[in-house]
Amino acid sequence: MQIIRFVLIFAITLSITIAFNSRMTIGDSPAPPLGKFFNPFGGFWQNSEKEAISASSLLELDGLKDEVTVQFDEYLIPHIFAQNDEDLYFTQGYVAAFHRLWQMDFLRYVAAGQVSEILGETALNFDREKRRKGLSYGARKKLEDVEQDPFFRAMLQAYTNGVNAYINSIDYDDYPIEYKLLDYSPQPWTNLKSFLVIMMMAEDLSLGESDLENTNALKLFGREVFDLLYPEKPPLNDFDPVIPFGTKFNFEPVKISPPFKQEALAFINRGISQPNPDNGSNNFAVGVSKTGNGSLLANEPDLALNLPSIWYIAHLNAPGVNVFGATIPGVPGVIVGHNDSIAWGLTNAKRDLVDWYKIEFRNSKRDEYRYDNQWLKTDKIIEEIRVRDGSTAYDTIIFTHQGPVVYDQNFTGSGDQLDLAMRWVAHDPTEELKTGYYINRADNYEEFKQGLAYWESLPQNFAFANVKGDVGLHIPGKFPVKWKEQGKFILDGTRSENDWQAYIPEEHELDVFNPPRGFVSSANQHPVDSTYPYYTYDYNFEYYRGRRVNDRLKILNAVTVEDMMKLQNDNFNYQAFESLPMMLDSLDTASFNSQKAELLGLLKSWDYFNNPELRVPSIYELWWIKLYRLLWDEFDNNGVSLMRPDIYNTIRLLKNPAHEFVDIQATSEIETIKDLFLISFNQAVDSLNIWMEKTGSEDFKWSDFKNTRITHLLRIPQFGRDHILIGGNRNIVNAASGTHGPSWRMVVQLNGDGVKAWGVYPGSQTGNPGNIKYGAMIEDWAKGNYHPMLFSTQQFADNDQIILIQTLKPQ
Repeated sequence: MQIIRFVLIFAITLSITIAFNSRMTIGDSPAPPLGKFFNPFGGFWQNSEKEAISASSLLELDGLKDEVTVQFDEYLIPHIFAQNDEDLYFTQGYVAAFHRLWQMDFLRYVAAGQVSEILGETALNFDREKRRKGLSYGARKKLEDVEQDPFFRAMLQAYTNGVNAYINSIDYDDYPIEYKLLDYSPQPWTNLKSFLVIMMMAEDLSLGESDLENTNALKLFGREVFDLLYPEKPPLNDFDPVIPFGTKFNFEPVKISPPFKQEALAFINRGISQPNPDNGSNNFAVGVSKTGNGSLLANEPDLALNLPSIWYIAHLNAPGVNVFGATIPGVPGVIVGHNDSIAWGLTNAKRDLVDWYKIEFRNSKRDEYRYDNQWLKTDKIIEEIRVRDGSTAYDTIIFTHQGPVVYDQNFTGSGDQLDLAMRWVAHDPTEELKTGYYINRADNYEEFKQGLAYWESLPQNFAFANVKGDVGLHIPGKFPVKWKEQGKFILDGTRSENDWQAYIPEEHELDVFNPPRGFVSSANQHPVDSTYPYYTYDYNFEYYRGRRVNDRLKILNAVTVEDMMKLQNDNFNYQAFESLPMMLDSLDTASFNSQKAELLGLLKSWDYFNNPELRVPSIYELWWIKLYRLLWDEFDNNGVSLMRPDIYNTIRLLKNPAHEFVDIQATSEIETIKDLFLISFNQAVDSLNIWMEKTGSEDFKWSDFKNTRITHLLRIPQFGRDHILIGGNRNIVNAASGTHGPSWRMVVQLNGDGVKAWGVYPGSQTGNPGNIKYGAMIEDWAKGNYHPMLFSTQQFADNDQIILIQTLKPQ
């Protein structure tokens, strides 16, 4: 009997032990082995950090040449003082991994299309899309290019070695909690992984286009209606481009020959994701004529609001370089920031850098494709996608000289089955790594522009300021010379004349230095007016933030740091300013009840500021959404992918509503524009009442209604923040919408006394949800408060803002 009892107890114990140390699933989501996860000596308990930073003050690391000092300040910003470049980037990699290892590792899984290895079959289509977009393909090409340059290969390898030095120093106890939740381990970092992170940024910032939707719209509506709905430039009185009016272009442009004829090709539905249209940014720099002493520069990249945060702030000091600012975890150097002499900030430069080509294969084998009067060989790559359950999925991707055939018989084909190859400049070998190195060390505008010559696949508006009071703005990139409307629609890939034939020379790139108005700025608007001799097009220009910034800067004098901060946090709703008076004037209020009359009164007395505590922005934004959808109901459920006209052109068309789209398709009546205003207002009130009933609150203040939230990359609610008390919205300078907004706010003052900077971002340096500093800057970010940034040419002595000093020595 005792033996039976022993065997039974042993079997139960063994079963529990196996169960608690085996992977599980909860619903469709993977779950960690519970015994391992709840182990008090190594499980998630170890991720609770009561101190902001706990680390040894002395480390011996294999890979260093000389001693390095790292001083962490109260915001956990590392100030790295090294004696040579390799040690500098080694240490940058080490501290980035210390705070953000899981984030940088996860992003490279995303870019490489390997998320199925972590999350299982649910991510299979996601991975297939990433691979068909060619993110790994582009990363490999960039790495091959850098490998040819011994200096920059060593720089990148040093960063990689630093990341691996940290990985090799930790075990399961020290793993970030996300590894424990998903039950996998960090793998060694490689140089390729840094370029995968760069390709993630390229996808977010340069992959957007509307070629498929434009092709569908042109075929569905015809040329006249298409041009009405999607004009390329606004009227002059609403046109305020990045490069100021009156800029002279004294050069002979590169000439190309347009094809004889272009036709709209067959309908197709979009099957791959697009960058979020809310991605954008503001930057502006004010020169000495407007400050009276030196210059000021402000920058805020408006991107996804995530935790861990997109940016990691660092101070890098070594012989020949002393630079501070925002870095991307996984990539060496500072992307947005300042050194002893200059400051710079970035916004996305809107330009079409993706074209689609219809491919004609010779037969079903797809070994050859037509190109003029010949058949060229294709390349085939069989992608093996490993899945968490141990299985492997396969996808064959065809490559032509234009790029990967993303749409084909095996993936997202629809309509008149098309094979579409994607030509994307980010697939080319480019050298952005060199830009970071050189601009971090630049002393003046010419040196700054020399560094920008290597910046190609992520087109940006680089604003510049220096201690002498100069300001400038340069737009670098690998821009193809295009004939009018080239790449605006799907192109015939069988004709060589449709290929990119040349690129805009570096000396023809858009540039302005010390303009007469005394400032430079950009906010994702049109880059230049029609006097520029090259065709510039994008599907998603911004029309409001840039005008607001310029309106304010034109009237400001004796500009201060506080003025720059106030402008970055400006909540003025230019869209409402231009649309609401028209909406109110045409609104039939005869049948209004007391609630509607009250809401109407709020709208009539509004000053157009989307401040967080106000209720009226909620009414306007809801009314506008209903009106916009009613007006463009023809774009719903018609079987093909279409893009609704942008907000600016919608308002313009509402002021002259003699077109067929005013009528609501779902009714038998013929509606007028006044009908639309009334119907949409009533719908907005109904939706507001539903929201109040659902939330149990009658206080529909803007911050609650908008619900700006910062989400963890795994969408774990407990690791994020929601209902943040902040105003603004998309199309507003303070572009904090529901899930996007200012990902890093920076203001820099430069004059003869030196350089001072202030900054804040919606998150924290640490990526650990169990750290007491996790998300520590969110409240100040929402309130528009800034933190003074420590910066010096030498190590900080007896500074109470330094909370940890680490000495790193060669092993």
